[in-house]
Amino acid sequence: MNTLTNRVGDTGAQPTPELVDAVLAFDIGGTDMKSGIILGDITSGGVEVLDVQRNPTPLDGARSGESVCARIVELTAAYRAAHPELNISAVGVTVPGIVDEAAGVGVFSANLGWKDFPFTATLTQALGLPVGFGHDVGMAGEAEFRIGAAVGKKDVLILVIGTGIAGAVLCDGARVVGGGYAGEIGHALVPAPDGSLVIMESLGSAGAVARRYTEATGITVAGARNVVALAAEGDAAASAVWRDAINALAFSIAQCVSILGTETVVLGGGLSMAGAALFEPLAARVDELLTFHRRPEYLHAALGENAGLIGSALKARSLVAQA
Repeated sequence: MNTLTNRVGDTGAQPTPELVDAVLAFDIGGTDMKSGIILGDITSGGVEVLDVQRNPTPLDGARSGESVCARIVELTAAYRAAHPELNISAVGVTVPGIVDEAAGVGVFSANLGWKDFPFTATLTQALGLPVGFGHDVGMAGEAEFRIGAAVGKKDVLILVIGTGIAGAVLCDGARVVGGGYAGEIGHALVPAPDGSLVIMESLGSAGAVARRYTEATGITVAGARNVVALAAEGDAAASAVWRDAINALAFSIAQCVSILGTETVVLGGGLSMAGAALFEPLAARVDELLTFHRRPEYLHAALGENAGLIGSALKARSLVAQA
């Protein structure tokens, strides 16, 4: 990968390796923090992700922000030592919760404990590098929009369906940030089977599908995809739980289509791996809920579990370009 160049005016010296430019990215979660080196022309999609690691997130109550930043500094030094052939020119960091990306502040995270923590300022001072900072799902959505499944689209909803549900919304080619509060679609209210209103992820997430099936039958399943398989085999309880999940997801998608003009829905997360068992009934139910609106196109997320890392690297790379 390295190219060799001679020092000017030093024809007798051994050639020295030219360092390869790289971005080091971190995706902070409630249990572990994922990190990896991003190589290539990120803006054109020529991305290579190397040396992906998972380390425990150092939770320390209200001081978790400080602890996470200290661990990022330690890991950056370790990556530099392990990869002397690389020039780490910027660092990207994504975190969950409410995020003020412009100010570089983690406004609030109930699971991780911080409140109004200045991530960008802290890490920029400690590392001496440009730091791209953003919301985990927001950055994953940016990556899918710019170099992934939604390239060339303008009005996009990216849904990550896992234990919970989070989203990123793009309108007219720009991500809606809403001061850090946009995209919390999993907490949007939807009609429940009993006629009440509940948050969408309590019915439509992978965690909810498995939990509700167990509650209905007393049978513990390994995950939501087991419920999907049982529904396909004609299991009545599984079919009811899966139908409720589809209805909840479809309701929120139809609202986005009606209010925002969403033209493309990108589905990611573990439940998206159900494939046609998810995509086909979901599209059919959304169609029933719409009137004159254009029907959205449904796409599977293209960047997989590294979308957050790639998204934060995109932001970090843009800072280098501006410098």
